[in-house]
Amino acid sequence: MRIDLSGMKAVVTGSTGGIGLASAKGLAAAGATVVVNGRKPDHVDKALAGVKEAVSGAQIEGFVGDLGSAEDCGALVSAHPECDILVNNVGIFGPQDFFETSDEVWTKFFETNVMSGVRLSRAYLPGMRDKDWGRVVFLSSESGLNIPADMIHYGFTKTAVLSIARGLAKRMAGTGVTVNSVLPGPTLSEGVAEMLKSETNDPNKSLEEVGVDFVKKNRPSSIIQRAARVEEVANMIVYACSKEASATTGAALRVDGGVVDSIA
Repeated sequence: MRIDLSGMKAVVTGSTGGIGLASAKGLAAAGATVVVNGRKPDHVDKALAGVKEAVSGAQIEGFVGDLGSAEDCGALVSAHPECDILVNNVGIFGPQDFFETSDEVWTKFFETNVMSGVRLSRAYLPGMRDKDWGRVVFLSSESGLNIPADMIHYGFTKTAVLSIARGLAKRMAGTGVTVNSVLPGPTLSEGVAEMLKSETNDPNKSLEEVGVDFVKKNRPSSIIQRAARVEEVANMIVYACSKEASATTGAALRVDGGVVDSIA
């Protein structure tokens, strides 16, 4: 299968690293013009250079803004009023005990992980509907189904986006617009790498080996028994954004390595 997104414009939020950057590279490689987003100008510049290095002739643009705020979501839409593909990837995570998690932390996670996708979908979906074609992907997580006891505030947001994506898919019923969720499991993004480094005292172990130890200890139901690479998750995202995925909508597409112990 050769995915061709030539002539399409994609907005990938939170795409200066990890799954977002891998998705931006994958979409650019498929021919889409991609808007890369991050909070810091130097991070956006580095990501743009990385996409151009990875994809010869990549059509790429940058937008600097914190999409956890309504103001910056509005600024993104003003700068890029239309898109064919929206990947709601931006998100924050981190362990914290429920009884020590303040209202401010709950609000920050909700604004960034949930409301960014709500605001941008509300802005871009009408244009997709009018063109009778569009793709929206929300990044959820296996943590949205297997709520981590040490990250309840995070798991809650990932459950929320599953509901939003399913509801929006129904709202777009009968059009050429699809809305799906992608659920990664433990994935070797930069943020997870930093977390894993703090959990090992063995400097001789590679990141992949530490990832295996983490998965076996904390996600023993994993079938692949390792952490995924960001490119493996991005492959699913790019497929969900493709023309070939036209009959896939309202779905929760798991790239969790089999962590969620369910046949459905």
